[in-house]
Parts: sequence; C-alpha cells; structure tokens
Amino acid sequence: MPVAMPRTTTRGVLFVHGAPAALCPHITWAIEAVLDQRVTLDWVPQPAAPRLVRSELSWTGAPGTGAELASALRGWDGLRYEVTEDPSSGSDGARWSYTPRLGIHHAMTSASGDAVVSEERLREAVLRARGDVEELQDEIDLLLGVPWDEELEPFRYAGDGAPVRWLHKVG
Repeated sequence: MPVAMPRTTTRGVLFVHGAPAALCPHITWAIEAVLDQRVTLDWVPQPAAPRLVRSELSWTGAPGTGAELASALRGWDGLRYEVTEDPSSGSDGARWSYTPRLGIHHAMTSASGDAVVSEERLREAVLRARGDVEELQDEIDLLLGVPWDEELEPFRYAGDGAPVRWLHKVG
C-alpha cells in the first residue's frame, strides 16, 4: 500500500493597505476564490488616505497561494496591497507589492524577510547600468522594490495596531 506524502503548506499575510469601499466585496470574493473558503475581513478606515479602507488577512495554504492572491487582486483601480508567503519545504519565501502607479513587484525573500536577488537578475542590472554607478543603484533599487516600499510606507505605518484575522486553507 503506497504511503501518502504529507502536503506541504505555508502561510503568509495579505495586507490590503488601501481600497475604495466599493471594492471591498470584490476583494473578499477574489480572496475566497483563491483560498476556496469563506472569509470575513475587518475593514477599517485608512488614516493615510481618508477615502480608503484597509484590512489584513493571515492565511495558510499550499505553496504558491501568495502568487495566486497577488494575481487575483492585480490591476484594480485604487487598490494598494502586499502579499507575503513564508518559505516552506522546497519553496522560497516571497513578497508581492502593488500600487496603482507602479504596478506589481515580486521579490523572493529569505527566512528573515530580506529580498533575495538571483545572480541572473543582478548580472542583468549590472549590464543595463553599463558602468554608471547611479544607474546601478537605480537598478538595484528596482530589484529590491524600493519604489514600492517608499510608496506603501505611509499606508503600512497607518495600519499599526489594525486587527488581523487568521485563516487556514484545508485542502
């Protein structure tokens, strides 16, 4: 009789840093479709942008769930979010950041949450900079997601102390 291998799971957090209230039901439905379960989000005002609301959701699921969540929310007008996925057996950690102005940024992450840049991406950045030190700094900043961090930081700070809800995908 074959032995069933345990399913690898990971966990992460979806931070909706800012969304127009009219998008809230659509965001909830998109998350439910990815997690394959009902979710309840606690929407609170976003102090950094008076017409927006924010929410957080901690999730557990199969590796790749973070990418699915980021893709499901990508491109929505007025929405700002981040998705994190912790490393798991056979899978690196990752972070996706989205702003309407910049679009989406993806970075692999270490166990401590630092962005990890692959050799190939770093080599390409060096080639594009062609010896220009300032251009190389700009390329590295893009690889690390610095413009996204700068744009999202006021929204992150405003969310300190916001409620977090834990969900586990059973599968």
